[in-house]
Amino acid sequence: YRATMADIAFRGIEKVSVELFDLEQATFTRTYQLQERYAERGDIWHVVGTDLIKDGKSGNSFIHKTWERGEYIWHNYKFVSITRRGIESDSRDLPPNSILIDLNIEGASTLIREKIFRRESITGLVTAEVEQYIERYGLYRGRIPNRATNYSMTDPRLLLVLDDQNEKAKVWASRLEKYAVDDRQNCIVVIGGDGTMLRAIRKYWRLRLPFFGINAGHLGFLLNNHQEIFEFGFPPEDLLLRQLPLLYVETIDPEGSSSQTLAFNDVWVERATSQAAWIEVKVNNQVRLPKLIGDGVLVATAAGSTAYARAMGAMPMLAETPAFLLVGSNILSPPNWKTVLLSFDSEVELQSLGGDKRSIKCYADGFLQGKVVNMKARISRIASAEVAFCASHDMAEKIAQLQFPKSPLTF
Repeated sequence: YRATMADIAFRGIEKVSVELFDLEQATFTRTYQLQERYAERGDIWHVVGTDLIKDGKSGNSFIHKTWERGEYIWHNYKFVSITRRGIESDSRDLPPNSILIDLNIEGASTLIREKIFRRESITGLVTAEVEQYIERYGLYRGRIPNRATNYSMTDPRLLLVLDDQNEKAKVWASRLEKYAVDDRQNCIVVIGGDGTMLRAIRKYWRLRLPFFGINAGHLGFLLNNHQEIFEFGFPPEDLLLRQLPLLYVETIDPEGSSSQTLAFNDVWVERATSQAAWIEVKVNNQVRLPKLIGDGVLVATAAGSTAYARAMGAMPMLAETPAFLLVGSNILSPPNWKTVLLSFDSEVELQSLGGDKRSIKCYADGFLQGKVVNMKARISRIASAEVAFCASHDMAEKIAQLQFPKSPLTF
């Protein structure tokens, strides 16, 4: 939620980007490390409130006393100091290389959270979009936030994404062209099959807009029935938003280089030669399978459990299930090894044991990542997609149709 609000707050501002690596990695990058990371881009200015520079003239500011290398940072870095309401500012407290911007407005994050908790208005303290997002998921209320919520698509301003190889998708898209805009969109409408939705989420998740799918394909687990959309009018009423996570994936190739990617449905490793793969399986850094022998291993989100995971024998899960799957493909050993259900905070690590003779390659959402010797996967701490469903969309029924297929025989 925090990552999403950061993206929403700064969305569309020219020359502004939001870096989320600390949230994703659960790390804390100190100021001097940020200075080193971005030094090659040009002059680095660090923005602080005047509460952090108070008593700077005597060397007793918050920066002096608590920041690592605070004394050096104070004298050598460039600062933009922002006045805080209720905090007296003294020009003598300013760092040597600094400018002062007098805003004199409320806006400390602690104050905003306290107001929300007390059910007080925060209008004007955050952007309207952030305020709507906080309300939508019940954030900072002193309870577990919602994972699904009601949603109304008022004043649709659409980014249209369609399967341009699908004639039905082209026709249906033409009916919605009047809502398509080039900026300030508030919803991404995807017309096609589940594959089209998958590609749209991978490309546009960072826009932090709801995805609304219209099924022009087959089962369409993540998509809505086109009849309800076009027979009863657009925009539809009584939508349900489900916040669905992506997987964060780290791989190491045979040369030792590491890379990262995201996957909405699944990520897997499979044998790259005619030989079966030998794989060590760890969960939360604990070896669970010292030597798995088979064609490969797949990690799937609940949303992706209806795809390749199901083809490998896993039980499909409802999209909002707070878990993900570990599935084997044609496993020889250990015999009778079954699908594993993992909690949201788990991390899976797959280590190749076969060397060049039994090398493995990695795929994320079907996209080849190349040969790897190690792969780690977990639920991302920053990446998710809000997917909107009509009230009539019954994912449980779609899954039931898979589990209880109709007999081809008739009597």
